[in-house]
Amino acid sequence: MLELRPTCEHCNRPLPPDSLDARICSYEFTFCAACVDDILGNVCPNCGGGFVPRPIRPVTERRPGVSLTHDPPSTERRRMRWDRAEVAAFAAAAREVPPAER
Repeated sequence: MLELRPTCEHCNRPLPPDSLDARICSYEFTFCAACVDDILGNVCPNCGGGFVPRPIRPVTERRPGVSLTHDPPSTERRRMRWDRAEVAAFAAAAREVPPAER
């Protein structure tokens, strides 16, 4: 089950469950589209993978027990542990390599 983390792990921008700007990697590290595009270069600073848009969990319960009400988003804010220089160097090394080959 996706955690639906509440904020960008770089800039702390709110990313509510219905946000079209939320991006995740395969480990669910969560960043906003602006940070992914402008700072991270589509390279996750934590795992080195790429990002995809985070799915939006349905609000309406169309199947029993399956909805945002039954599986609410996380409230735990997370921050990446790398500074900007480390992120830039890490992203530069992997930026030109397609995510499937990293």
